[in-house]
Amino acid sequence: MKHQIAIITPTPDLVEAVVQHSMLRQAVAREKVDFHLVNLREFGEGNYRQTDDTPFGGGAGMVMMAGPLFKAIEDAIEKVGGSDNLRIIYPSPQGKTWTHELAVENSSVEKLIVICGHYKGIDERVIEKCVTHEYSIGDFVVTSGEIPGMILIDSIVRLIPGVLNKIDSALSDTFAADLLDAPHYTQPREIDGMAVPDVLISGHHKKIDEWRKVRQEERTKEKRPDIWEHYLKLNESEKSDE
Repeated sequence: MKHQIAIITPTPDLVEAVVQHSMLRQAVAREKVDFHLVNLREFGEGNYRQTDDTPFGGGAGMVMMAGPLFKAIEDAIEKVGGSDNLRIIYPSPQGKTWTHELAVENSSVEKLIVICGHYKGIDERVIEKCVTHEYSIGDFVVTSGEIPGMILIDSIVRLIPGVLNKIDSALSDTFAADLLDAPHYTQPREIDGMAVPDVLISGHHKKIDEWRKVRQEERTKEKRPDIWEHYLKLNESEKSDE
């Protein structure tokens, strides 16, 4: 199954740069994903290819217009090969908070369209008519929808089988497991008076696994007590089911 992902954006060069200088390029080279860049400005209205306008009711800022977006979405649907097994995603502060679990869920979807918003957002009628899923990358604001859009896409695509050399690496990353990842070290063995822990160069794989598990638990408890509490509850639930 070759995944089809369309990205609707008024700045396709920005998206193309991310694709060409990231793991996403590898996904294309390995024929696991096709990316389709849909330039919103090609569907703009009037001589100036207008894609945004002032909001009804007044207020600061601009809103991306429904007309150009509707046309761009139609074009994107055609590019990804129809509406079967399709999700139209709009990164938005009002969406469900993005997690590894949602990345896993979306990695099995054959066709994705991601709308990159700008300014105050997009005309609400586009959300009502077309958007199937809204996701938020956190409680903060960034300057353009390309940033959260590419974060979502990157986290999805890396989980598609065959994209990474070793899927085990992705599955052991922080958030893919229930705990934060353990510390990692590479050459040299010592630098600035700091040495690699002896256990990691012992060749004793069982002890290494035990060391990493302890470090994961310590790190999670210290840095992300919210994840630690969730981890404890999961363990308690599993024990009660036995």
